[in-house]
Amino acid sequence: MQPRIPRQSAQEQDCRRPDAAADDARLSHELAAVISGARRRAVRDGDRQIDTAHLLHSLLEHDRDVYAVFGEGPQIARLLGYLVQRTIGYGLRWQGSVEDSGGVPVVMEGDGFSPLAASAMEYARRRATSRGDTQARGIDLLAAIIVDPQARAVEVLARAGIDANALRARIDEHRDEYVGGGETAR
Repeated sequence: MQPRIPRQSAQEQDCRRPDAAADDARLSHELAAVISGARRRAVRDGDRQIDTAHLLHSLLEHDRDVYAVFGEGPQIARLLGYLVQRTIGYGLRWQGSVEDSGGVPVVMEGDGFSPLAASAMEYARRRATSRGDTQARGIDLLAAIIVDPQARAVEVLARAGIDANALRARIDEHRDEYVGGGETAR
């Protein structure tokens, strides 16, 4: 009998660059859990790479600060509904394709991130450094994944009726409030 969740190959389990340990040191524990969750979701979805929608879904599940940015109401429920539907309909057209806006070279091998997701990870690290923090937080990654209008996360947000520009402004407006801890959610 075949397992319901495909087994990960050694490459999928640790599809990271040689300098990944140094990169991991620049991530908060909460953000490391987010990435781990996104990686599991990508494998479960049958995707070759973690994309920005995987990261968004995992951020909402694991980081209270990120969840708080969205506030209460029907939009967050709609957003979670779209993210859950990814494997059963919405998002199926993404399978087998690489998330890329053309702004960075497409790399099929590497650390397991789509080009946009990899760029967002680096942006999150730079954002943390710019405020004097040695570790990127979930809120940094959220700010990073909504920068590029071609990102799958931005498409999902738009479908849920959430304006990425307004969300980015809310993050920047409350920047000091969200860097304190990023405690694990729910």
